[in-house]
Amino acid sequence: MAYKLSPSSINLMLECPRCFWLQLVKKIKRPEGIFPSLPGGMDRILKRHFDKFMERGELPPEIREYGLGNGYKLFSDKTKLEIWRSVHKGIQYKDKTSGILIRGAVDNLLEKGKKLIVLDYKTRGYPLKEDTHEHYQTQMDIYNFLLRKNGYETENYAYLLFYYPTEITKTGEVIFDTKLIKIPTDARRGEKVFKKAIEILEGPIPKPSENCEFCKWGANTLKVQ
Repeated sequence: MAYKLSPSSINLMLECPRCFWLQLVKKIKRPEGIFPSLPGGMDRILKRHFDKFMERGELPPEIREYGLGNGYKLFSDKTKLEIWRSVHKGIQYKDKTSGILIRGAVDNLLEKGKKLIVLDYKTRGYPLKEDTHEHYQTQMDIYNFLLRKNGYETENYAYLLFYYPTEITKTGEVIFDTKLIKIPTDARRGEKVFKKAIEILEGPIPKPSENCEFCKWGANTLKVQ
């Protein structure tokens, strides 16, 4: 069967191989909660905001203030960027042996000479902790892996641009602060985790993660029945 993977499904695999296998192979998903609409709304606004600067050949102030002016520019192929931003298309790569496809939808890209650098927006309710950026390591590794498999040169790092609220003005406007984090990436790690996912999908149902509360709940439910 031709499975389609994404950074989110890869993160599920790293969290619990059994839940990953059940979701992809048996179409049994974990119970889902209500997904807040604010991150999606912020994502659309930020993309329009950055596109305005891209069309003028400029970088937005929240990037320039971190000293990325010289040598950097926003990716200017808007038609291609729209495809790469789409959750239904994105940047894709299909493993020739298994036929399993992996795709990722980027927020934006920077260009530095002939090389591309992923620029991803993140919206948070609070300022960053020291390890906040580490939660996105696998996602950035996969993006770099996908770009290189599609014939593009990339730097061995990506940028995460965090937005978080700091105050409300007297007129009710919410003020956001920003933090730009440079995170090292490794396309080989992205390829390795993709191959691990293929191995799991082509094998028998794996054991659950010791810390998976969903698998514990499922096992206890079966005992009750």
